Amino acid sequence: MFRTLFTVIFLSSILWARVIPASERFLLYLPLLKDKKVALVVNQSSVIANTHLVDFLLSKQIRVKKIFAPEHGFRGGADAGHSVKDSIDKKTSLPIISLYGKKKKPTKRDLEDIDIIIFDIQDVGVRFYTYLSTLHYILEASAKYKIPLIVLDRPNPNGNYIDGEVLDRRYSSFIGLDPVPTVYGMTIGEYAKMLNGEGWLGKGLKAKLKVIPIKNYRHQTLYTLQIKPSPNLPTQKSVLLYPSLALFEGTVFSAGRGTKQPFELYGHPKYKDKSFSFIPKSRVGAKYPKLKNRVCYGVDLKSKRVKNGQIDLSFILDAYKKYPDKKSFFLKNRFIDKLSGSNKLRLQIQNGYSQSQIRASWQRGLKEFKKIRERYLIYK
Repeated sequence: MFRTLFTVIFLSSILWARVIPASERFLLYLPLLKDKKVALVVNQSSVIANTHLVDFLLSKQIRVKKIFAPEHGFRGGADAGHSVKDSIDKKTSLPIISLYGKKKKPTKRDLEDIDIIIFDIQDVGVRFYTYLSTLHYILEASAKYKIPLIVLDRPNPNGNYIDGEVLDRRYSSFIGLDPVPTVYGMTIGEYAKMLNGEGWLGKGLKAKLKVIPIKNYRHQTLYTLQIKPSPNLPTQKSVLLYPSLALFEGTVFSAGRGTKQPFELYGHPKYKDKSFSFIPKSRVGAKYPKLKNRVCYGVDLKSKRVKNGQIDLSFILDAYKKYPDKKSFFLKNRFIDKLSGSNKLRLQIQNGYSQSQIRASWQRGLKEFKKIRERYLIYK
C-alpha cells in the first residue's frame, strides 16, 4: 500500500506539477513520529489521496493515541455552532476528544500520555472560521505542557488577498481570537508561526512548532478544495463568497443555510424584491437553520462572478437598504460585531456609509497587519 500510494503521488506531481499538501509529503514527517505517542487534531479534510491521515499513520505503525475534534466533529457532519461530544471512533477504536463542546482547549490530563501533536485541518482563510481558534488553543496547550506540535500545511483558497477590518481585541471570541483582518492571506502553517512568534498565546508562551510546507504553492495560486471543509461550504463558490456572506449570520437574513446553496444566496421574507425566493429547511449540517420553512426573497449568487481579491459589502448593504425595519436588521446579541471585529461596521451601515467609505476605514489596520504577516510567510 505504501509503495503504491507513494508512486501515485510522485507521478502525479511530475505530470501536473500540482499543489501537494504537506500531509502527502509524509517522508518529511514520518521519521519525526517514530516511537512517539501521537495525538491528532483532524477532521474530514485530513486526507492523503483517499486515505484519512489517521488510517495512514496507523498503517505505518505510528502510535496514534487519540483524536481531537474541532467544530463539526471528526467526520465533519455536525451542525455549525452545535456542541460536539466526546466519543470513540468506530473504525479505529481511538478516543475522540471534542474541542467544540464543554471545552475548547486540551487539558493537562488530555495530553499527559502524548509525546507530539499533529494538526492537519483545511482552512478557508477567514478569521471567523473557528478552526483558527482551535489552532490557537492547541498551540497554547503545546507551549504550556511542552509537547511539540507539527502543523501539516494546506493551501488557502482565499490566500491571494488580505482584506477587512482588523479585529479589536475587546471583541475577541471563539469566532475571532487574534488581531487579524477578516481575510488574512496566510496558510494555516504561516498563521501558526505568527501566533507563536507574535506572543499572542499569552503569558510568554511559545510552542516548539514545526510546519511541514506545501509543495508547488504560491499565495497567488487559485486553489480549488477537493473536500468540502465544513457542511455549509460545499462548493468553491461558497468558499469564495464566505468572507462576504458570513456577515449575514449577524443579521435577521439567511445566507442559505438549510438550502442546497449555502453561502451562495441571501434573503428574508421581508426583502422588497420578490423576483427570487428560497425556503430554508432542516438538512444535514443545518438542522435548525435561520428562517426555517419560511419563504425568503432575496438574491441568487450562484451564477454571479465573484470579485476575487476583496470582500464584497454590496450584498449586506443591499439587504439593509431593502429591509423595511432597519432597527431589527442586526441581531440583538450583536453577533455582527464579533464577526466584523468591532462595532464599527454595524454603526457604519446604520449611518449610511458607502462601501468605499467602509473600506477606507480598514486601510490603516491592514497596512500594519501586512508588516506583521510578512515576517511569517513561507510562500511568496
